[in-house]
Amino acid sequence: MHRTLDRPAETVVVRPNTYATILVHAEPAQYSAHRVEVAAHLARDLGAHLIGLGAETFDPALMSGPFTSYAAGEWIGFVQEQITKELSDAEVSFRRDAAGADLEWRAVQDYPHHALVLAARAADLVVVSPRGALGPTRSVDPAEAVMTAGRPVLIVPEGRTHLHGMSVVVAWKDTREGRRALTDALPFLQRAQDVIVLSVVAEDARQAAANEIDDVVGNLKRHGVEARPLVSIIDHDGVTAEIERVAHANGADLIVAGAYGHTRMREWAFGGVTDDFLNRPDCFVLLSH
Repeated sequence: MHRTLDRPAETVVVRPNTYATILVHAEPAQYSAHRVEVAAHLARDLGAHLIGLGAETFDPALMSGPFTSYAAGEWIGFVQEQITKELSDAEVSFRRDAAGADLEWRAVQDYPHHALVLAARAADLVVVSPRGALGPTRSVDPAEAVMTAGRPVLIVPEGRTHLHGMSVVVAWKDTREGRRALTDALPFLQRAQDVIVLSVVAEDARQAAANEIDDVVGNLKRHGVEARPLVSIIDHDGVTAEIERVAHANGADLIVAGAYGHTRMREWAFGGVTDDFLNRPDCFVLLSH
């Protein structure tokens, strides 16, 4: 005969979650300075190890055309020398911008998004920027990072150098991605002083949304997070603006959300909110898929 004993709530021990290792792609000069500073601040605040990844390559398509085999070989050798130099410069920039953190440097001649996804096995959190202008041979595509790294990805808005995370908005949607994001964000949520679980829905979904986020708030409490629920009623087209409005109104510099997308012709296609957060974030955004 089996007996089930209820365990008193007061005896449950909450063990804080943490990001033990943070990964950031670093480029030479000032291209990634603010992103690296954010990652370094987080590493110091959390007592985490910081991996700086230098990754760059060239487009093989440029080898075709009027080049002879000999000329193409010389050109490839020259480009590889340039890449080696730029990776060395990127290391110098990384060590300067991340000074004071527990550092590790890795460099590889490869497409940055591919190198980042492989290196993500060594990390708990990946730090990237919105889509840049340098192209796939020199910068990380944030969409690729979010959808394929298997790790939570922090999107750093332009010009920001420090994520405080004292107030956080969880943009809740009852999906697999939304639940994954909630778990992945626990190290931030457990450190925050104010956590809002926000559901933005149409009027006819108000009660169902309230029931959902009450469950979420209750579960977070068992993880040591005192969150508060909020339901906003708005049409579909204004969801991103409403999430950002709530964040600004409550002094939040971090939004947590699930990333929803699928491949189409070797590119990622996203819903409006995910696309906005990937490419035009108004504050820091933690995305999980």
